[in-house]
Amino acid sequence: MTQTRNPWPILFVTVLGFFMIMLDTTIVYVATPSILSNLHASLDQILWVFNGYLLTYAVLLITAGRLGDLFGPRQMFAAGLVLFTVASALCGLSQDATQLIAARVLQGVGGALLAPQTLSILVAIFPPERRGAAFGVNGAVIGVSTVAGPTLGGLIVTNWDWRWIFFLNVPVGIAALIGTFLVIPDIRQGARPRFDVVGVLLASASLFAIVFGLIEGQRYDWGTITGWLSIPVVIGAGIVLFAIFLAWERIQRDPLLPLSIFRNRNFSIMNWVGAAVALAMQGIFIPFTIYTQSVLGMSPLVSGLTFAPMSIASGILSPFAGRLADRFGGKYLLMAGLTMFGAGAAITTAVASTSSTLWTFVPPLVLTGLGMGLIFAPMITMAMREVQPQMAGASSGVLNTTRQLGSAIGAAAVGAVLQNRLAVAFHDQAVTAASQLPAPFRAPFIDGFTQAAKSGFQIGRGETGAQLPKGLPAQVLARLQQATQEVFVNGYITAMRPTIALAVIVLAVAAASCFLIVGRRRAQKAEPLVSEVAIA
Repeated sequence: MTQTRNPWPILFVTVLGFFMIMLDTTIVYVATPSILSNLHASLDQILWVFNGYLLTYAVLLITAGRLGDLFGPRQMFAAGLVLFTVASALCGLSQDATQLIAARVLQGVGGALLAPQTLSILVAIFPPERRGAAFGVNGAVIGVSTVAGPTLGGLIVTNWDWRWIFFLNVPVGIAALIGTFLVIPDIRQGARPRFDVVGVLLASASLFAIVFGLIEGQRYDWGTITGWLSIPVVIGAGIVLFAIFLAWERIQRDPLLPLSIFRNRNFSIMNWVGAAVALAMQGIFIPFTIYTQSVLGMSPLVSGLTFAPMSIASGILSPFAGRLADRFGGKYLLMAGLTMFGAGAAITTAVASTSSTLWTFVPPLVLTGLGMGLIFAPMITMAMREVQPQMAGASSGVLNTTRQLGSAIGAAAVGAVLQNRLAVAFHDQAVTAASQLPAPFRAPFIDGFTQAAKSGFQIGRGETGAQLPKGLPAQVLARLQQATQEVFVNGYITAMRPTIALAVIVLAVAAASCFLIVGRRRAQKAEPLVSEVAIA
């Protein structure tokens, strides 16, 4: 590890690029209606606008992290910036859904090349006792960019055109690319190990199968895709391939994934904590976003602004949490952050009602944001503190991959739990509401929600998921519409609470697992994991 210059401009450039790719994981969601109508795209195509990016990004992270170890993180960071910036321009210029999906896949490649290099560069530039502050800024970027995406996306779509959510990346990418060659040193690790081609193929195939299965599982009702091919078969094949990948890596002199990094207990625990936090974020934000728009009738912009207090609180606290982690260690900061994150989410659902406003959620979401602000920097600091610089890329790739797997599992879990709870809640609410309707309409009314549950709820802003019979008298239709809306809003809130409770439980388990973290004094007794890094 070598220090060459003032490291803070280097940090600024790395987080600028990282902010761009993290923002693009969420900013597209609010633009969905505009993209659907403008490109005349189907729902399946729009889903792949999201999934093409996320799938490519998740699958290539481990490989991209190791490429940074082999060829230098600055080179891979620059290559990722070029690909991501070009792909963003192509996204904005797309004339149909196929072109947009292809450009999003290219964005995913660029993002995967770029993301792991940020931590590698910081590990090489900052000494261990100052990394917490740097990781604090990095953590603030993760927290702010993730929740700022819907807000910024809503603002752009409302006032301009959906294409500008992609064009916005072009000047940012160019500025970051210029900064890369101006301030980031060319970090070399000395002898270059052999590139593990078989490991790349096995890792990519296994992660593709697992992530594809998790992303597409809800769409295929966790059953048959076509013929003998089913979601369980795809996920099972991915798990088998990953086991083969691990066995292969154990016998390699220069493995793609050095399994020795998992001998560090803190690194292993932080991978679990990172996956748990990512899962919880999906489990909280997805149902709550649907609630704000479908139940409360907020516009995408106002819905995005609802999360602003959380984003601001997280962004302000994260750098300070990094400095505290440098001085006192991250164990108790993490436990406090995970507990506050879960508590804020629990309070948010507890105060949710059919008459809530944006201001109802400011206090609990500030608490949630403060919890997030205490998580990211200590988590990264604890994971990377003792990592050898020549292993930083691989370690960063693993951390990012487990976080993406956590997001995929979280999205799959929240979809399954929410659908199940909606079916029960809507039926119960429909039975209660039907007692107020004329007798001939009670059974069809209840059956409408039952059929909606069987076919999979299509709920969006202003939609309830149930179909009313045609040709009804105006007076009866008005009563049915009112009853349908009441069933939907009350049933959704009832179903949302156990769904978010799943995320809160995961956070509680993650907080408890932090008791296993090795303290700084014990860790310092071990042999230092530091080696020399050359700066070209």
